[in-house]
Amino acid sequence: MTITTFTRRAALTIGAAGTVLAAAGPAAAQDVSFEGETIEWIIPFSAGGGSDTWARFLAPFLQEHLPGNPSVQIVNEPGGGSTKGTNLFDARARPDGLTILGTSGSTQFPYLLDDPRVRYDYADWNVVMATPTGGVVYTTPDTGVQNAEEIGELEGQDLIYASQGATSLDLVPLLGFRLMGLDVRHVFGFQGRGDGRLAFERGEVNIDYQTSSAYLQNVQPLVDEGVAVPLFSWGALDEDGNIIRDPTFPDLPSYVEAYETMNGEAPSGPRFDSYKAFFVAGFPAQKMVFLPEGTDQDIIDAYKQAFVDIQDDPDFQAEKGATIGDYQLATGDAAQILYEQGTRVPQELRRSVVDLLTSEYNVSLD
Repeated sequence: MTITTFTRRAALTIGAAGTVLAAAGPAAAQDVSFEGETIEWIIPFSAGGGSDTWARFLAPFLQEHLPGNPSVQIVNEPGGGSTKGTNLFDARARPDGLTILGTSGSTQFPYLLDDPRVRYDYADWNVVMATPTGGVVYTTPDTGVQNAEEIGELEGQDLIYASQGATSLDLVPLLGFRLMGLDVRHVFGFQGRGDGRLAFERGEVNIDYQTSSAYLQNVQPLVDEGVAVPLFSWGALDEDGNIIRDPTFPDLPSYVEAYETMNGEAPSGPRFDSYKAFFVAGFPAQKMVFLPEGTDQDIIDAYKQAFVDIQDDPDFQAEKGATIGDYQLATGDAAQILYEQGTRVPQELRRSVVDLLTSEYNVSLD
């Protein structure tokens, strides 16, 4: 796997020489070959964050299981809360299977909120895999908090959080911290969660969260060193849609449990409904892989089969827990369901969040 920085080069202006030859008919997916080709996997975030870690882990497996064993390059294009690189993919990616996009909740939320920076439509693309994930909130021991049970000690403290923006995946902590009763100042403009973690390490902020993959790789060592204190995970959903503990972090309370510790009762009401709607859009359906509009079905099927094969790969199953967490890849119909969950929010809940962002954070979306 090669890791590059994306600089408006030929990555998304691939010519006829890069066309993948594929046969038609029922067995077409088996006849697609990417031999000798380079797949460019666009990640619209900076290096070191959860999406980047996720893609870097999966890329070697994708190389192995795509027909023809092509080279897979991870191409970072941060900016605009992930809208910059995503807009570029939407405008320039050719439907030849040589360019794929990895999105996150931070790509979905601007779309859901009608952010004016968005020039893409999820409905135009072809989802080939989705990955549920989680995230862990942590603080510094300088706050006086030594473990998750002491989260109540944060009440009334001046907390600072490095945010990619109010319409990014950082909307979940914005809504969650506010609902919980924490006094958090959100500093907007960071390029990715990796940049937020670096700000935490530099002592510029004192509360942060990372998605599971980035937490396992980059924050757990800070916890082991005693310079970060985990507070809670955002949690996972059970079959009835209730928020429960994240299976990757079974020893940490979920957001709902942490809320109860601070407030003495479970969260409820319209504000919790808004929080939960965006949590569901942002985490159970958090990371997805897309091919552009117009891609032939045989190429789509080849990618879908590759991710099915990755899921069944014993090496993937053995290694994924320590890198991206204890989550399964969603393929086929399951990926489609998660795609639908991640790109739809009831209009009344969207309206309430837009009104909040406008009145409290001076964010204009209409």
